[in-house]
Amino acid sequence: MIESIQQLISGWITHFFGLEAAFQTKIFQSLTLVFVFWLIRRISLRVIVRRTTDPTARYQWSRGSGYIFVALIFITVGRIWFEGFQSLVTYFGILSAGIAIALQDVLKNLAGWLFILWRKPFRIGDRIQIGENAGDVIDQRIFQFTLLEIGNWVRADQSTGRVIHIPNGLIFTQSIANFFSGFAYIWCEIPVLLTFESDWRKAKTILRKIVDETAMELSEAAQVRVRSASQKYLIFYNRLTPIVYTSVEDSGVLLTMRFLCEPRRRRLREEQIWEAVLEEFANHQDIDFAYPTTRYYNNKSEGKHTQGLPAD
Repeated sequence: MIESIQQLISGWITHFFGLEAAFQTKIFQSLTLVFVFWLIRRISLRVIVRRTTDPTARYQWSRGSGYIFVALIFITVGRIWFEGFQSLVTYFGILSAGIAIALQDVLKNLAGWLFILWRKPFRIGDRIQIGENAGDVIDQRIFQFTLLEIGNWVRADQSTGRVIHIPNGLIFTQSIANFFSGFAYIWCEIPVLLTFESDWRKAKTILRKIVDETAMELSEAAQVRVRSASQKYLIFYNRLTPIVYTSVEDSGVLLTMRFLCEPRRRRLREEQIWEAVLEEFANHQDIDFAYPTTRYYNNKSEGKHTQGLPAD
């Protein structure tokens, strides 16, 4: 009875749609497998939901079972439609191409992880900047690495407390700056603007003495690091000792202190130098900081004569 009904339905489909019996069988088997796997997944999720109250665990089970469901459908349905070794190879080739397109971001992250292990652009504990994100590397996994963020609304490269998860694939499209690779120091500059009436030569001598006392010991250690880094990178400096540069701005004489600093101690070094500068300049009446001011001139009271006007 059942066989006769199946034959009747098969004949009707062949008559109206022109589908052969073998093709109809494959469609029926495929739909049956999809339904069976879908039913198993629904029942499993229902059981897990009843026994688990953690929403995170429920989400992970839902996502994981979905991936397994799709993979099983591809494999089992593929075996129905592609019979024989040659067909199986063709099927897996098509399947691989489809997976590569659908999961291109995942594969890119995996390739990025392999590149990080091979070339080592950074390690756990390094301070790096990739794109607009900067921080200390605190974790590294197959698909992403994690930074403890620095900067942003916090000054002097100090930690914000936020944790940033960055896909590994970004190393192929974003530039990476490593604060520790090769040369383990950074150059810092502190500008000090003085009025034109100040004794800028005396101020420059004072600043040079302060920055030498604060950062000179790093220059000696940096010499050793530069020699070591030059074996791997083309890094060379003619001068590693602190220096004070002189320039002129619209509102005064600018003295810029340039010195080496450890990346994680930049704010501490700046605080030490600024406190020393403030204390030292307070002892000299002929040195004043420049700041935005408005000045009015009165030629008569200042003893200046304007051309074309009679002098008093």
